[in-house]
Amino acid sequence: MQYETMWIVLAAVLILVELWAINRVRKSEGTASTKGVWMVVIVFVPLLGLILWAFAGPKHVTHNAQSAQARH
Repeated sequence: MQYETMWIVLAAVLILVELWAINRVRKSEGTASTKGVWMVVIVFVPLLGLILWAFAGPKHVTHNAQSAQARH
């Protein structure tokens, strides 16, 4: 595999992980300002932001009452 191809694949994986993390932040409990700060950190400091979020970010994800009822 060429180095250029490897970097493109790694960048694509990083973007997908960032999108997943932003979605998790968006659905998490917490204030809008805290969520906004995490999203900015994840977007503008990609690798370090993801690592910081994994260790110190919001842990709980809220679920819709309808989706919880649909599972039962």
